[in-house]
Amino acid sequence: MIVRPRPSAFGLLFIVRGSVLLAIAPRVLVIVAVSAGVVALHHIAPHRFQGLTPAPFTLLGLALSIFLGFRNNACYERWWEGRRQWGQLVTETRGLMRDALALLPEDEALRRRVAGRAIAFARALRDQLRGTDDAMPADWLPPEEWARIAPLRGRPDAILRAQTAEFAILLGEGRITDILYRLFADRLQAMAGLQAACERLSSTLTPFTYTLLLHRTAWLFCLLLPFGLVAELGMATPVVTAILAYAFFGLDTLGEELEEPFGVSQNSVPLDALVRVIEIAVLEALGEAAPPPLQPVDFILL
Repeated sequence: MIVRPRPSAFGLLFIVRGSVLLAIAPRVLVIVAVSAGVVALHHIAPHRFQGLTPAPFTLLGLALSIFLGFRNNACYERWWEGRRQWGQLVTETRGLMRDALALLPEDEALRRRVAGRAIAFARALRDQLRGTDDAMPADWLPPEEWARIAPLRGRPDAILRAQTAEFAILLGEGRITDILYRLFADRLQAMAGLQAACERLSSTLTPFTYTLLLHRTAWLFCLLLPFGLVAELGMATPVVTAILAYAFFGLDTLGEELEEPFGVSQNSVPLDALVRVIEIAVLEALGEAAPPPLQPVDFILL
């Protein structure tokens, strides 16, 4: 996620880091080169461009901008849903720790295991959503428990199962009541629901045909636009087409990044930072020293 102070209106014109300019620069340069070729052709044989006007391109550009705006709204909804689910996970983890410290028996090792599984769950869910294989949860789980969980593909769910099993043992031993067991079970069920919601976002993208249609239409529009503008704009055609190509290709690229909220692009949900927030909350609840929050690097917070 891009995190940077708001620049001045003039400074916005020259910002490169944190924008999509570098990602779309090759495509914009192709459009500029085509526009320059059209200008040269018009200078050599202007009669070949008789009858070409900007009117059809105006209508096409208006329709394309509406479709791109609709797609970007849909992609932003996916991004915001992902961020909302992880915000709720922070809330549920804090609630779990409050209940554990206040209601569980006076057993430091027990509370430490509950805290460790909460952190391990967040880390394992992050790794699952990003498709990475990080052994970091082993730092917070008992070695024998991690040995059982590590080979599994569904590590977050396995961690919740282990926590539920321990609460069931406490219930069977009479160390907690059935009411307390239900309270903790509801907390774990809420975390499982958040996991399922994130998995749904990660595995269900917007229809590929829709994305492909907009991508192709943006390319066709930008490639054909110089032919409709050259008679009216002349040497200024490459400048105008470059600006329009930047707008359309930029919206297309931004939609692709927002479509995958749990990736590692500069506009993805900052999962590393949110996992660190959970670690801080859990460790402070235990009364232990917590690491500092993650800070943006070159205005990018991962």
